[in-house]
Amino acid sequence: MKAWIAFWNILVKDMRSYYLKPPNISWGLLFPLVWIAMFFIRSGLGMDSLPNLLPGLVALSILFGTTSVLSVTVTFEKKGRSFERLLLAPISLETLMLAKTSGAILFGTINALVPIFIAMFLIDLSAINWVVLFPAMVFIAVSSTFLGLFIAVSVKEVFEAQTFSNFFRFPMIFLCGLFFPIEQLPIWLKPLSYILPLTYGADVLHASINNSGKIPLVLDFILLIAFCVVLFLVTLRNIGRKWII
Repeated sequence: MKAWIAFWNILVKDMRSYYLKPPNISWGLLFPLVWIAMFFIRSGLGMDSLPNLLPGLVALSILFGTTSVLSVTVTFEKKGRSFERLLLAPISLETLMLAKTSGAILFGTINALVPIFIAMFLIDLSAINWVVLFPAMVFIAVSSTFLGLFIAVSVKEVFEAQTFSNFFRFPMIFLCGLFFPIEQLPIWLKPLSYILPLTYGADVLHASINNSGKIPLVLDFILLIAFCVVLFLVTLRNIGRKWII
């Protein structure tokens, strides 16, 4: 019971201190709108192209919403030594890190709903498989959050966290099949696509929104879960090695 109380209080503190601040809320609302406008202006296509763009918009909203905030906040707390006080709390390291990442997971999932909500007023979304879409958004948020946590633990300064985040995020945008099919990539780039977790999340989004997935859904979810577990365990190991011992 004490662990759950600590978990809840850490989550509420992070939501109030970071994720529910007006700049973050406005950023979460404006980011999908800017991406939608950019693609329409650049492509010159009408609303008929929105179903093909929607998986990418959802994935980008999650990816940037989770990694941008979490990697900076954890790095900031470590540098300000406030994270050390949390490490002294009578809870396990696993519970502590799950509590620290839950806010980013919620924030990323809510961000993903923004382009979907907007699209509801523009096109017919009756063909969407909501039973597959919602778990996909959650697992993408979890994997992206754990990636942000991995980045935060790997650097010392806040500006390093932002730079390191972009090192992962921008290649993932172009290599994960969000806007360009993996089949059209050069053969030497294709192996990189299949070692990125967002590749499988994007495939589930394509399958659930416009029925254009290339990989079996069961395999997509298995690999997404595997990436989440590996990233979390590696991050815990790095915390124990760099921040505790």
